[in-house]
Amino acid sequence: MRAPAFFSLAAALAACAGRSRTAGPVPEAEAGNAVAERVRADSIRRPYTATDIRFMTHMIGHHAQAVLIAGWAPTHGAGPAILRLAERIVNAQQDEIATMRQWLTDRGQPGHPPGHAMAMPGMLTEVQLRELDAARGEAFDRLFLTSMIQHHRGAVSMVRDLLATPGAARDETVFKFANDVSADQTTEIARMEAMLATYNTETRLQ
Repeated sequence: MRAPAFFSLAAALAACAGRSRTAGPVPEAEAGNAVAERVRADSIRRPYTATDIRFMTHMIGHHAQAVLIAGWAPTHGAGPAILRLAERIVNAQQDEIATMRQWLTDRGQPGHPPGHAMAMPGMLTEVQLRELDAARGEAFDRLFLTSMIQHHRGAVSMVRDLLATPGAARDETVFKFANDVSADQTTEIARMEAMLATYNTETRLQ
């Protein structure tokens, strides 16, 4: 190789090396972002139905009521066991609401529950809400368990109806979310029924 050509090649290689040292992390980060966007776009293109949209939208309203009444526990004299249960419900269902809203937003849906949300299975009526809100101490604990069992059973029935609808829940996120709701809330129903069975006026749950 002649000297001028050799030096030109060496200079070009050095320039490329310099660029890779100074700009290396940026293309790598951009590549990661591009992959994430492709995955999200693929998810949005997967088949979903009006039933899926209705389920996710209604479940936001359903979860919101559970978060509301669980949030009353610290201010209504709830016992230690009820406080722990209520805290778990608030944390879990707030995260799930965020997941449902993102799913709906990605598909151009409003992401808020309809005005007739109270008609959904298991939802407490205005009278039941006022009664629970007025209770304190042991009376609140008992009524909270009874109310939340009713509420959870409603959510489980919503999942059952979704999965029984032809063509629904084929979207991966909807399917996984629905099954997680059914499994988690069925487990919590059993736990709350056991708590309610052992609750008495002399000994509060610890």
